[in-house]
Amino acid sequence: MEERIGLIDIGSNTIRLVIFGFDKDTGLNEILNIKTPARLSQYLTKDNDMNDEGIQVLTDALSSFNKVATKFKVDELHPIATAAIRQSNNQQDIIKKVKKDTGVEIKIVPEEDEAFYGYYAISHTTDIENGVSVDIGGGSTEVTLFKDKKLKAAHSFPFGVVSLKRQFFGDKDHNDKSAIKSMEKFLSEQFGQLDWLNDQDVALVGVGGSARNVARIHQSEHSYPIGGVHNYTMSDRDIEEVYDLIRKSSRDDLTNLDGLSRDRVDIILPAVSVFKTLYKKVDATQFTFSRKGIREGYVMNLILQRYPEEFSKDNVRQDALRHLANEYHIEESSANRRLKLAESLLSQLLKRSDLKLSDKDKELFVEGAYLYYLGSFIDSDSSSPHTYYLIANSMINGFSHKDRVKLALLASFKNKSLLKFYCKETHWFGSKETETIQSLGGIIKFVNALNISHTSFVEEVELKAKKDDKYELHVFYKGEPIAEEYQANRQKKHIEKILKGKVTIVFTKS
Repeated sequence: MEERIGLIDIGSNTIRLVIFGFDKDTGLNEILNIKTPARLSQYLTKDNDMNDEGIQVLTDALSSFNKVATKFKVDELHPIATAAIRQSNNQQDIIKKVKKDTGVEIKIVPEEDEAFYGYYAISHTTDIENGVSVDIGGGSTEVTLFKDKKLKAAHSFPFGVVSLKRQFFGDKDHNDKSAIKSMEKFLSEQFGQLDWLNDQDVALVGVGGSARNVARIHQSEHSYPIGGVHNYTMSDRDIEEVYDLIRKSSRDDLTNLDGLSRDRVDIILPAVSVFKTLYKKVDATQFTFSRKGIREGYVMNLILQRYPEEFSKDNVRQDALRHLANEYHIEESSANRRLKLAESLLSQLLKRSDLKLSDKDKELFVEGAYLYYLGSFIDSDSSSPHTYYLIANSMINGFSHKDRVKLALLASFKNKSLLKFYCKETHWFGSKETETIQSLGGIIKFVNALNISHTSFVEEVELKAKKDDKYELHVFYKGEPIAEEYQANRQKKHIEKILKGKVTIVFTKS
């Protein structure tokens, strides 16, 4: 039974409504995501009171989003507010006014909680063990340090993209040299106050809209071949590339820059400066974007209170694949049977062939065997292409983009020519790696033939070496595996290629 949770994230720059659906079988999924660029922090007076115009902007947005949430039949609505309202001296007056006019009751998220939710989402949706997270909003910037996926330190700085723009640029151009120099000196001093940020030699993980825009700009500049920015990874040179592009572009150029939201044109440079400065401070190994942040962390914590067994940070990949399999109605008993046979046959082939695999290859092989031909849910006649494009372009927690594509290649394997066609899309795999994927995909396709009727007739396989590069593969079965016998003999060529010999399949009743 799906539960629908609506979350209104009232930030300093934008107000966003996200409606989540949660089901124990398919996990947490985003149903709707809409926003309005409210820029609430610009309505704060010198005395840090939000003026009437700002309160009206907030009230109008919440009234509209409340109606949308009602139309989508949410079971509960959580309006949460961060820096702009948190920093307002008249925050209680704002909350009362909004409740009176809209019926919506705002909850203020403390600084330490905002940092925690971001860390929580990262640790439960990526495979990054050690890192520094950064979430720059309109009026605050949250940073955390985590080791072995455990939170070690957290801090919230009282500046964000909107307040940095106002403080250093005013009416100046977005790329004014003196403004940039002053801002980056300020940022370096601010980050320098935290000793635990120094020389950590870990991943820097960006969360939120500004980081998402940086990732999308970089992808657009390089015609990135697959969809999604969750777990997208950049180097320091990549950040510098985006920084230089923004710094050298006119405002009109930025308005038409692929990957950059129009409402961030005037505030994207402060964001990239934050990432660039922090990258150097941390001595980061990479800059990785997590699409899951405060909103997901907040909702996951809500769900965890009701279902304590959900969201294990030690089983991110397994949980993600289980939810994906359930979403596309993979028949679990057939998948588990295919997995058992695949693991057994692989271990025997590794002993009798020159096939060499890394631990990561073995892990992806198991995952590919479980998800094999997932795309048949859409169209059984086009299972391979549907499987490849679904997995390669889906946001799967815990997977790097290259691993995700490799998983897609294994789970969609049909033949050598189609594999090469898919590989050309990314150009990420050399001939040796492609050959390994072909071997592993062939094993999966063969064992799938051993349960082609989905009745689990075949129970075990045993490979025996004979003379002169000849082998016997004993297939132990129950019942009447007529279709399995026919398909196995058609697909045994994949096993023969690995063994470099002739294989005779012997079906033996258990």
